[in-house]
Amino acid sequence: MISSKIIANGILRAIATLVLVLALLYFLFQIQNVLIYLIVSLILTLIGIPILDFLKKRLKFRHTIAAIFVLTFYVLIIFGFIMLFIPLIISQGQNLSLLNTAEIERNSLELIKQINTFLEQHHIDSSAIFDGKNFKSIFNFNLIPNFLNTVIGTISNFGMGLGSVLFITFFFLKDKSIFLIGAKLLIPDSHEEKILNSLNKINLLLSRYFIGLLLQLLIVFILYIIVLSIFGIPNIFVIAFLCAVLNIIPYIGPLIASILAAVLTMISNLGSDFQSEILPTTIYVLIGFWIVQVIDNNLSQPIIFSKSVSSHPLEIFLVILIAGFSFGILGMIIAVPLYTIIKVIVKEFFPDNKFIQLITKNI
Repeated sequence: MISSKIIANGILRAIATLVLVLALLYFLFQIQNVLIYLIVSLILTLIGIPILDFLKKRLKFRHTIAAIFVLTFYVLIIFGFIMLFIPLIISQGQNLSLLNTAEIERNSLELIKQINTFLEQHHIDSSAIFDGKNFKSIFNFNLIPNFLNTVIGTISNFGMGLGSVLFITFFFLKDKSIFLIGAKLLIPDSHEEKILNSLNKINLLLSRYFIGLLLQLLIVFILYIIVLSIFGIPNIFVIAFLCAVLNIIPYIGPLIASILAAVLTMISNLGSDFQSEILPTTIYVLIGFWIVQVIDNNLSQPIIFSKSVSSHPLEIFLVILIAGFSFGILGMIIAVPLYTIIKVIVKEFFPDNKFIQLITKNI
């Protein structure tokens, strides 16, 4: 028969465990910025490891020099983006209607007026949808400065943390062997080989994935620039960059990018005739963006998702779909890397399971 003392001790242990878990969660919440820095540094490390190995094996660089070279490469890329966008925004800031709420409102109402005229010419009643008064009541344009301030604040915070990220990344690259030795000391001997094999495979697959993702974004960015330049859309670098970054979000991102490009195309052509200039140009830009997506979906993505992480396209689609329904956009972004990690781990620990053999046969 269980004594009251044993029951009391069990309750106390349960309460103590719960308190420790809550304290740990609170601590992690308080240092969430540090965790973000660590995650970003880990991603940069995974991208940089193949470059590091190339410099060491092919060019015979010493390990520390190679790590410094990779870090310098990252700094130059960041500096290049700053030099690309900051002067462009400064020189053309007054011309960007997106930065002036009064101008946005005037341009949007003018665009609605032209759309109404076009639809009335074709005997279509658009008053319920494209009514200027309703539009002004629905959209509060004063929210735009607040949104921009939030974006700028986020960029500023990231700028403050950039030094930390680069510092952490350097030591991840430079002392990766030390971290590996430390991990060995923490791993139980019975599982050491399996865990180390998993880490090596995860490192290889995720390095290939992130490098492939950067290559995909670069290809899409260049194609967007070509499309926008053909039709004379202003600020093509900014628009193409934003639309390319949206491609990180699977399936939904390209749709948002197309809508963004269409809206900016119409706004940039205000003052022209809607039927003969604005509408055709917008349609042509959308067709161009859709052609880019066809190229991306049939060339870039299959190479990245199928070869880099060794998964079937249908498998990846279902994983992204489930993650999207469960965790939203963030889930869609991290679905492929996380799924890859899980596949590698289960293959190492359950190699005899037939289902796991089926889904991990290419790993």
